[in-house]
Amino acid sequence: MKIAIVGSGALGLYYGALLQQGGSDVHFLLRRDYQAIKNNGLKIYSINGDFKLPNVQGYNNSEDIGKVDLILVALKTFSNHSLKELITPLLSDKTEILTLQNGLGNEEMLADLFGEERIIGGIAFLCSNRGAPGEVHHLGAGRITIGEYKPSQSKRLEIISSIFNSCKIDCHTTNDLKKIRWEKLVWNIPFNGLSALLMQSVDSLLSLHHTRSLIRKIMLEVIKAANAQQLTENIKDVYAEKMLLFTDNMGVYKPSMQIDREEGRQIETEAIFRKPLEFAETTGIEMPLVEMLTTLLEQTELGRLK
Repeated sequence: MKIAIVGSGALGLYYGALLQQGGSDVHFLLRRDYQAIKNNGLKIYSINGDFKLPNVQGYNNSEDIGKVDLILVALKTFSNHSLKELITPLLSDKTEILTLQNGLGNEEMLADLFGEERIIGGIAFLCSNRGAPGEVHHLGAGRITIGEYKPSQSKRLEIISSIFNSCKIDCHTTNDLKKIRWEKLVWNIPFNGLSALLMQSVDSLLSLHHTRSLIRKIMLEVIKAANAQQLTENIKDVYAEKMLLFTDNMGVYKPSMQIDREEGRQIETEAIFRKPLEFAETTGIEMPLVEMLTTLLEQTELGRLK
């Protein structure tokens, strides 16, 4: 299977590296790491063992990659306006598109551009950060869950999952893509949001009783909104405690949104915060804590980007 990685940040580089190490034909669309990876290869520093790929098929435009069987989209959502240009040269009649982007609305956008029958969505619980150019630091987790945007009788989810698992990527399938999207938001909204707003790592946020309590309350707001979205099965409130305990085990970890702010980059307020608020509003669910967090992020983003 010929695979293109569109969005070669910490997530795209990490999973692409595992796929290549496992024998898949992987092609990376690169931007700022292009020259470093072409010259020195790709280095992965992982809790599961470090490794280096001395030779990587890296490109700075999609046309040179050509048509592929699978496109893994890991681009930050504020760059979604570029996806038509980036993806179109990669498409054949049988190309499938798997988005592992955060937030809501990504599958819908891709379906409008390229046809809903191609689209697979997924979420990744991955703790990884960029290092020096051409380096990724994998700090924990890594599980992927994927589901079809338009359910079918196809075996493609099982095929993709089998390929990923053979490359040491813990990959599972689901028949409720909407539910796993909201489950990821239960973590993403409070931790990415508060870490970016306060510039504190997750262990620092959880060290204070009142902040931990606030995180739990935000999680419960997200769960309530999620359960109004006609999921096949409701998310139970106990899931909030599960996510808190999961985060306790991360140690000193900076979510990607905090790192983006530290390095002067834009953050994903629309897909991770505003879209869920819009979905909640359509079902009559209020999320006052999420609304306040979103507004503060937008206000500080406005001031920072001026």
